[in-house]
Amino acid sequence: MDYEAVKYVEGFVENIIFRNEDNGYTVFDITYKGEEVTCVGILSYISAGEFIAAQGEFVKHPVYYMQFKIQSYEFKAPDDEKSVRRYLASGAVKGIGEKLAETIVKTFGDDTFRIMEEEPERLAEIKGISIKKAMDIAAQLTDKRDVRRAMMFMQEFGISMKLANKIYSRYGQDIYTILKENPYRLADDIEGVGFKIADDIASKVGIKVDSDFRIKSGIFYVLCQAAGQGHVYLPMEKLEEHVKSLLLIDFKDMEKYVMDLAVERKIVVKQKDGHNNVYAAQYYYMEASSARMLCDLDIQYSCDEAELDAAITKIEQGLDIELDEIQREAVKKSVRNGLVVITGGPGTGKTTTINTIIRYFQMEGMDIRLAAPTGRAAKRMTETCGVEAQTIHRLLEVCGAPEEDKARAAAGTRFDRNEENPLETDVIIVDEMSMVDISIMNSLLKAVAVGTRLILVGDTDQLPSVGAGNVLKDIIASGCFPVVRLEKIFRQAAESEIVINAHKINRGEKIVLNKYSRDFLFVRRQTPDEVIAAICTLVKQKLPAYVGAQVNEVQILTPSKKSAVGSLRLNKIMQEFLNPPSPGKAEKVFGETTFREGDKVMQIKNNYQLEWEKRSRYGIPSDAGSGVFNGDTGVVAEINAFTEQLTVKFDDERYVNYDFNQLEELELAYAITVHKSQGSEYPAVVIPMYPGPRMLMNRNLLYTAVTRARKCVCMVGNEDCFHQMAENETEQRRYSSLDERILEAAAQ
Repeated sequence: MDYEAVKYVEGFVENIIFRNEDNGYTVFDITYKGEEVTCVGILSYISAGEFIAAQGEFVKHPVYYMQFKIQSYEFKAPDDEKSVRRYLASGAVKGIGEKLAETIVKTFGDDTFRIMEEEPERLAEIKGISIKKAMDIAAQLTDKRDVRRAMMFMQEFGISMKLANKIYSRYGQDIYTILKENPYRLADDIEGVGFKIADDIASKVGIKVDSDFRIKSGIFYVLCQAAGQGHVYLPMEKLEEHVKSLLLIDFKDMEKYVMDLAVERKIVVKQKDGHNNVYAAQYYYMEASSARMLCDLDIQYSCDEAELDAAITKIEQGLDIELDEIQREAVKKSVRNGLVVITGGPGTGKTTTINTIIRYFQMEGMDIRLAAPTGRAAKRMTETCGVEAQTIHRLLEVCGAPEEDKARAAAGTRFDRNEENPLETDVIIVDEMSMVDISIMNSLLKAVAVGTRLILVGDTDQLPSVGAGNVLKDIIASGCFPVVRLEKIFRQAAESEIVINAHKINRGEKIVLNKYSRDFLFVRRQTPDEVIAAICTLVKQKLPAYVGAQVNEVQILTPSKKSAVGSLRLNKIMQEFLNPPSPGKAEKVFGETTFREGDKVMQIKNNYQLEWEKRSRYGIPSDAGSGVFNGDTGVVAEINAFTEQLTVKFDDERYVNYDFNQLEELELAYAITVHKSQGSEYPAVVIPMYPGPRMLMNRNLLYTAVTRARKCVCMVGNEDCFHQMAENETEQRRYSSLDERILEAAAQ
């Protein structure tokens, strides 16, 4: 074949070799003039057995030799007996094999295709085809034609193939009306479609910028974005300000649009102190139902004081400890009450108190479950308590909602443990409660049966949850439940300057940064490059031996992602320093990130479908399950270009295979933001100290970063920056109202 001369090919699609569902890029074979031709291109829809005519040119592939690169194409309906027979026998139409295809074509000849589409009942004239089967064949042909037409219609608006398939699956032939009249419905109904995508489609189909659909969709979008920043609601004034900034138009009657959405039950409006607060409906009802369930758990239990004191004394003797008065009170309240909050900073005896509570309930023969928000926090809880702890997701037996189901996704993750199938236990202790958002709290409470004791443990001075809500602080602020505050720093903890200085930071006391501390170090450097050079030396050469840890166990924590010493820049530099390219290490470039075997990585979103396995020392699977969660860290164990998969070995010995198109869920983790470190603890922590946004460079963030270190915290940079952070009490206002809902529920 003269490849240079051929600009047109046609033939039946023999088989699909590869198809990217996101962008429609397809590799497939056809037979053209007796030769097999491999074609490549972006096609809206294609299946084996179809007849395609394409314009383009042959290009040389470095591995697969000559391929026909498609520039334009069209599908042709078979129009002669041979073509129709070939199409029907290809398997393109279910229920028709080679013999039946031959019989159909022999009966109807060149008119076969027209009859199948326009007079399908006539197919029943053939032996073996009932009226029902005849109509099913016609329906398949119609569906294929409709799908192809719909895909090409959506392609005009820049909609990806993967998204187009979701849209068509949801709406079918209604897509034409929906896209032309109100494309903002997509943002409500389909996972993966947000306001921005819907707005882009709307502009292409000619929807006016001040249409009611656009304004109402913009309002709901702003509320959902606010939830991503931790807010359960927004005051009306703030909401209006953000909506106008988003839509870039000035409009009146904000309250009219808000009331319309309230009537549609998409939002809830609550008045407080003469001002209207606006909630996305799901978040309002999460707070309201959580408040009611917390009040239901608040039961008092009678207990003989002398017997309780004797039991605690016996536990103290067995554990060789001595509780102070407040710790003892915490144990007693946990025995006497259905719901208790225990809060305190590092070194105040939370672990000792929890261990005593566990031993008491074990002595009483009661079943106890321990949980924490992250895998690292659960692992640490297991090590310190001697009882297995789980992530809250695993405790509740997570099962992901179908990704197309936006309504379910908005309502939160699905769990097998819920009000209909509660946890079968007597006591539940949840640690690191400052990390728990309102969605997870609501799901947890649904699975806790009335009569089960719930003990919530956390440090209110840590950063709040990444998700919406201020759960721990609001529960305490309500004043409705027993709260024990542990404040005394115990002798062993008092020997740690990490603990001493963390409390000083919290109290706003001046800290002297001297060179003689064993575990609270400050290395003075001025420029970003000097800071990073010092960090490289510390992480690779100094700290691992100093704290008795591996290089990968030393964690860099930075206030921001995008800055001169942010996690993005630090990760690129640390990767080149700690894990440089070598012939023996496979790599995969994904976007702006290069993943390399041996890299330290972190999962950055919850994925409930991802499957994992644990392996024996011989590599044989010994356990398996599904679900990898935001914040899980590990090392790239293998990159396989042939299977197009990257394998991560996570810290808890789970192996997970990622398809290359899933790598957006991973990022390098040599350096992570302080927010990402919540619930974790590391042998040594390195913190760059360099000026950044005032809202980030605050006391709350510094305190959280310092308390992540177990043996040593080392700050590198500008001393003035450290003192400014310690003095900056500014925290972003978080709009939440669980405390108000609790007071309402308690009053009923």
